[in-house]
Amino acid sequence: MHKAIASCYEGVEIHFPSDTYFSQQFIQQIENCKQKNDAFIFIAQQLTARENESVDSFIRKMEMKLLELCALQPTFINSHTGKDYFSFDDNCRIIEATLNISSKTGVRILHETHRGRFSFHAATLIPYLKKFPEIELVGDFSHFCTVSESMLQDQEENIRQIIPHVSHIHARIGWEQGPQVNDPSAEEWETHFTIFSAWWKKIVQLRAQKGWKYFTITPEFGPAPYMPAEPFTKRPLSQQWDNNIYMMNQLKKLFG
Repeated sequence: MHKAIASCYEGVEIHFPSDTYFSQQFIQQIENCKQKNDAFIFIAQQLTARENESVDSFIRKMEMKLLELCALQPTFINSHTGKDYFSFDDNCRIIEATLNISSKTGVRILHETHRGRFSFHAATLIPYLKKFPEIELVGDFSHFCTVSESMLQDQEENIRQIIPHVSHIHARIGWEQGPQVNDPSAEEWETHFTIFSAWWKKIVQLRAQKGWKYFTITPEFGPAPYMPAEPFTKRPLSQQWDNNIYMMNQLKKLFG
């Protein structure tokens, strides 16, 4: 937390580990930050462990986790919702459960576009957006690129329909064969960076036109296995912290 604040981040996004002491200490630090800056942003992630389970079991587990996170009063929750192999109707039941919790608690619940979830593919996401026009998304288009093995040049209409639902961005640069390039500052990824930047600009501009005073973006270059590594030594090909600082600075250049 202190390192993030010292590096001029204006908030944090976290998936809490199963460590009660850590969570208590972290929330105390959040409260301390908010006393000094009530605009400090706290985003909690809802992510359940993968296991072979029924839809009803998934819903019960997800609801329990969401209620725990809502009690922490985050700015909003980023939810990994549903599963890619659940049916459309079953994933709709799961989405409805999140909407009910959001309505009861007053905490916004956004759904990340992510592999393995209902939102894993740009084209198959569209029917959900039509059924739930109020749904808000966390846009991490790197997963779409990986699933489709492309930079989505042939899916412009799908992206056009998805962009109005994106209320938060994960600023990760993906490519045709993976959700995270080895180093976003490397010149070989300049074209990919430009493509992602164009998507992000459209998202932010649309929200600005609707009167949003601010928009949240999390630089989200992750550790292994997202981070490519050398064989045998398993040394990362670049430094995760440095990558995210680089992304934060690039985003400030993009948006001021």
